Amino acid sequence: MTPEQFLELARVLPEPLLLVSSEGHLLATNQPVADMLGLRRQELRDRMLVELVNESSDEILKYLQACSTSRAMVLGCLTLCKNDGQTLVCRSQGAVIQPWSTESSAIILLRLENRVIANNNFVLLNKKIDELAKEVQKRKQAEEALWKANQDLEIRVDKRTNALQETLNELQLTQSQLIQAEKMSGLGQMVAGVAHEINNPVNFIYANLHHAQKYTEDLMNLLQMYQQIYPNSPIEIQEQIELIDLDFIIKDIIKLFQSMRVGTERIQKVVKSLRNFSRLDEAALKSVNVHEGIDSTLMILENRLQAIHKSPITIIKKYGQLPNITCYPCQLNQVFMNIIANAIDALEESAIIISKHKSTIYNPQIQIHTKIIDEKWVAITIADNGVGINEEIKSKLFDPFFTTKPVGKGTGLGLSVSYQIIVEKHCGELSYFSTPGKGTEFVIKIPVR
Repeated sequence: MTPEQFLELARVLPEPLLLVSSEGHLLATNQPVADMLGLRRQELRDRMLVELVNESSDEILKYLQACSTSRAMVLGCLTLCKNDGQTLVCRSQGAVIQPWSTESSAIILLRLENRVIANNNFVLLNKKIDELAKEVQKRKQAEEALWKANQDLEIRVDKRTNALQETLNELQLTQSQLIQAEKMSGLGQMVAGVAHEINNPVNFIYANLHHAQKYTEDLMNLLQMYQQIYPNSPIEIQEQIELIDLDFIIKDIIKLFQSMRVGTERIQKVVKSLRNFSRLDEAALKSVNVHEGIDSTLMILENRLQAIHKSPITIIKKYGQLPNITCYPCQLNQVFMNIIANAIDALEESAIIISKHKSTIYNPQIQIHTKIIDEKWVAITIADNGVGINEEIKSKLFDPFFTTKPVGKGTGLGLSVSYQIIVEKHCGELSYFSTPGKGTEFVIKIPVR
């Protein structure tokens, strides 16, 4: 993405956005950034990022290097120096637009967000968790001291301790949900905004393709009629016909319009999937088609489905005749995203293992099966033929912050939040079956209403 393209996109987005190089040069900014700093955009030209923040140049370069080498969004914290001398602590989300190469440095998109209030809330929440943890420890010590004195008192202390432990667990889960919800909200808003801006010009192009093709066919018919009535045209016209290869143009122009129509239909399908996946306008309970949510998720993940060691993942869909389900659509799509993304990770790991044995042929697959259990319940099964789950980690699979993925790739929140969405939000069931080396199957059961 060039600075000019970035500015064109940034004009329609309300978030403060910066385009910087991996060395910290400001390539482009939008007006919200200038407003945050109390400067004009012209004053930000040819500046370095380190000139606008309190962090050291080493810290800035280290953060930008992490952004330029990561395929995922990298979170950070920047302290902006405003024009009036005050400072503003912002949360930053960095994503590489153009990866680093030996020919050129990386181009990184930074999204800034004032997180003073949010950070205060998280500090208070963490303080409360620490206080409760200390209180639990005190209660356990009191339990040991009073055991010999009075057994009845020990029972009451034990009940109180359990109650505090449950509260601590609930607060920890709430903390993880806040982090995940904030990330999904930011992603959803950006996806919905970009999809809306793309959709308008694409619809304009698609609507005019029919007329352009009809006008071209009319002109071609007129040209053929002229050739039939006046077969002996002047030598200059005949030479021009041979020069431009008129016969080829007549045959190829129809194919051109067909390819343009297919391309615009493809863009419309992608935009529809993006908007369907984010569903920001459907935060409340809605009656929706579950299959649309699954298909939208697969469309979002299509790039990953095609990049498994020269063996694209085969998606096998066995959809039943499901009724519309009353649910929270955006949250349910989030569950589909978490489970299918985990399946892709498992298949990638299997592909790496099998690639070492060149004689073995690997056909990575994800099967998605939906069916009606009875008039009140439906089931959605997502299965893969990846590495499977080891016995020693099965009991921890739905624990918050538990992950087997390397640092920077997994947060340990996906399955924990998915379990909360299905079980608590939708009063459903989320279970799994796995055999190491053969694959994993997740089963989602939710009520129709």
